[in-house]
Amino acid sequence: MFPIRDDNPQLLTPFATWALVALNVAAWALVEGLGAQPALARAVCTLGLVPGELFGGAPPGSTLPLAPGHECVIGAVGNPLTLLTHMFLHGGWMHLIGNLWFLWIFGNNVEDAMGAGRFVAFYLLCGLAAAGAQILSNPAAVVPMVGASGAIGGVMGAYVVLFPRVNVHMLFWFGFYVTTFAVPAFWMLGYWFLVQMLGGFNSLGADGGGTAFWAHVGGFGAGALLVRLFVNRRLLEGHPHHGWRQPSTGAWRRLP
Repeated sequence: MFPIRDDNPQLLTPFATWALVALNVAAWALVEGLGAQPALARAVCTLGLVPGELFGGAPPGSTLPLAPGHECVIGAVGNPLTLLTHMFLHGGWMHLIGNLWFLWIFGNNVEDAMGAGRFVAFYLLCGLAAAGAQILSNPAAVVPMVGASGAIGGVMGAYVVLFPRVNVHMLFWFGFYVTTFAVPAFWMLGYWFLVQMLGGFNSLGADGGGTAFWAHVGGFGAGALLVRLFVNRRLLEGHPHHGWRQPSTGAWRRLP
């Protein structure tokens, strides 16, 4: 199952959402070489978040092979800027496209409720919370963590608090059978959060790479908890679909 759109009108021009999408695409093209080696491995090694390096849980000088002929060497002192830079890197085309698709579907309406400046601050804070959750699950990990999904998880957590009953249209396929259906946001996002929780518990104790499930959980939880601190009440009240009593249809107006 994959979300393809929602029934939530966009009221503001989503400048911040556009900017975040553009920054992620620019990082993929200019820093990661569109996924070509050795640019991809070099970027992941130097700008990805390595918990064991940042917090001293891994022996300096230990190595991790990322690509043929390229090893990531753990340094004695980690770079704290990787807490931010890792949010704008991705491990492959599908990783990038999937993350930005979720950001596009859910980010514009959360930005509607906050305004551009608050939305950017909220997004980055959720990304930091997501990184913290993943680090707590394995502080000695030496596998670099990259991706915007923790911060986007925060956007999704905010969305389900603000717009729980808005319909999200899903694409479902099984073999040659393909269909679409719509479910309320709290069902779709609740299911997503449950999958991340189950994946997180299954990943405990694993030393290899894979999906950073606890980053998703931490980001989503941070977004759901922090959203009320960042919401602009005037913008939110101008939105016809916020809260549990939102109408299923109705007129709406575009804010300046």
